[in-house]
Amino acid sequence: MSSDNKMAEVWKQYSETKDPEIRKKLILEYSYLVKYIAGRLNIYFGSNVEYDDLVGYGIFGLIDAIDKYDIEKGVKFETYASLRIRGAIIDSIRELDWVPRSLRQKSKELERIYTEIENETGQPASDKEVAERLGVSLDEFYKLLNDVNLSSIVSLDEFFEQNYEIGIDFSNASKDFIPEKYAEFSELANILGDAIEKLPEKEKTVISLYYFEELTLKEISAIMKVSESRISQLHTKAILRLRGKLARHKAFLSE
Repeated sequence: MSSDNKMAEVWKQYSETKDPEIRKKLILEYSYLVKYIAGRLNIYFGSNVEYDDLVGYGIFGLIDAIDKYDIEKGVKFETYASLRIRGAIIDSIRELDWVPRSLRQKSKELERIYTEIENETGQPASDKEVAERLGVSLDEFYKLLNDVNLSSIVSLDEFFEQNYEIGIDFSNASKDFIPEKYAEFSELANILGDAIEKLPEKEKTVISLYYFEELTLKEISAIMKVSESRISQLHTKAILRLRGKLARHKAFLSE
């Protein structure tokens, strides 16, 4: 029996019995997901939160995913669990409330300014333009980007998690499966793809390597031959631009 078939049998048994021993086996089997996701999220927190704490928060998400997973839906457990694990880590961090409200407000202000400038000019806003609109020097702007990185926890995957049904693997869903949700997601995915293509080249490279090649910022730093701090700034700017575009699209749909 292949490993996939073995796990399918384990899931079937757990679904039918909710046996605590089988649950432990599933937690051990998928604990690698927690370590992987905690490692990637660690870029946002630096020395503010220990990696082991992130893993601990993620384990609660994994347990929640195991308990709520429905094998009948045909969704890969890894897809479903990744969202739950990530959500559990971020929720736990937010409960610590170490990101000042003023910083969250600055993040929103930056997002708004990027959107305003790009709507006015039809081009990606430059660092100088954003700094001038904020009324700060370039050095102050770069410092703000580094600070805001801590509050920019809502990245592309969490945007989808918050606004679209958790647990649906749209890449494998048929067009008859929740058709209006599928159509909305497909349209958003197209808008996101177009928005990524229009990012400044270095930001587009960071997004591609981080989200699609799934490299860490340290690995991206080595490839692009710039500091991790610079990579973090590029990532933050890209996310602010993309969040603005996605938020405008969501607002348009809700009108």
